[in-house]
Amino acid sequence: MVHTLGCRLNQSESQMLRDRLASAGYLVVPFGQPADLGIINTCTVTREADSKCRKSIRQFIAQNPEAYTAVIGCYSQMGTAEIAGIPGVDLIVGNQDKFAVLEHIDQGKNERPVILRERISRADFTLSHVGDIPFDKRANLKVQDGCDFMCSFCIIPFARGQARSREWENTLDEARTAVARGIKELVLTGVNVGTYNNSGHGIVDLVDALNDIPGLLHVRISSIEPTTVPIDLLDRMADPKHNLLPFLHLPLQSGSDPVLALMRRKYSMNEYKAFVEEAIRRVPGLCLGTDIMVGFTGESEADFEETCKQFLELPFAYTHVFPFSEREGTLVMKREDGWVPMEERSRRCTRLRRLSSMKRHDFMEAHSGKEALVLLEDPRDGGFPGYTANYIRVRVGNPGHDIRNQLVRVRLGKIRADWMEAEILEFIN
Repeated sequence: MVHTLGCRLNQSESQMLRDRLASAGYLVVPFGQPADLGIINTCTVTREADSKCRKSIRQFIAQNPEAYTAVIGCYSQMGTAEIAGIPGVDLIVGNQDKFAVLEHIDQGKNERPVILRERISRADFTLSHVGDIPFDKRANLKVQDGCDFMCSFCIIPFARGQARSREWENTLDEARTAVARGIKELVLTGVNVGTYNNSGHGIVDLVDALNDIPGLLHVRISSIEPTTVPIDLLDRMADPKHNLLPFLHLPLQSGSDPVLALMRRKYSMNEYKAFVEEAIRRVPGLCLGTDIMVGFTGESEADFEETCKQFLELPFAYTHVFPFSEREGTLVMKREDGWVPMEERSRRCTRLRRLSSMKRHDFMEAHSGKEALVLLEDPRDGGFPGYTANYIRVRVGNPGHDIRNQLVRVRLGKIRADWMEAEILEFIN
């Protein structure tokens, strides 16, 4: 069992671990089923994430008391003492050595957890991958790790280390292997994807190289910092012959300049808006999503209202909303005033999430009756779901035979909660 908490980067790393386990002869079962081995890949981006990790670890151990239990990832890097205090944990591995977990799982349970927590390397990296296991849906492709931006609220540079990129040929080799396994869409993941740079190749070079791989229909970038997006990347999104999809998840964090300064973000609102206007102008049908943090230390009610105003005025399709979470070791913890009460953070989250639901509905409504291409996923709830190129979740009816992993042209219909009905017009492949 490999259980993942947190971001797409963690999901990518967990899938690689599942592949390696399966290749070694293990039967990998879902979380919640009986298992002899449990690997929990953890997140530490917020205090709530830490709590969820501890809950998952305890849940697995309670259900499988004789199993070998390994805890890896970001929380293992930052919260070693807390994890070691959970009875039944056998191995704790930080981010530098997380793939070395497989070298320890046959050693039997330990009276005390073995701890592997090394300083994180600054060097660019390679990842070994397994290519002989059939796999027939979209996959995350890890291309980068770490971050040098040091926003005042963020623990990730400490948990993941400095920015570094995956070596060029190693990245493309996994991409080609993935396509050979039946994958038609790759999602580029990393901590700060836009800073990718290896052997003189940047992020635009990377998406161009992926565009040249036969059989790879779609490339999507999971999230990218606004100051790291080259204009040439927008041109690739706008080109119907390029497989880079018209989707930008562009973290904003706050719509207030004073708060952005406190956060140590690398842009002002005017700079952010100017880039968004350029992106919308260059990329027809672009889906623009964002992250917003509320209740940051020093955020006044007026600052929050400005954030709501900017979110409504900018052409966002949605936002992920997070309450500010204190993280020991970050710069903001040095402040002695301006702390926003938790109940107020919760209120601000609720309001902004409602605004996001409205924007998402409006974005979907604007596409009702239009045609779109959709790569279908595993069947669910009587139909086959998928995403349009610009990230509208849709579902088509079940025709009575398996159509997963098929690229189809659809007409978008009625809105159902956070997805749309769709009618298949044509099978593309």
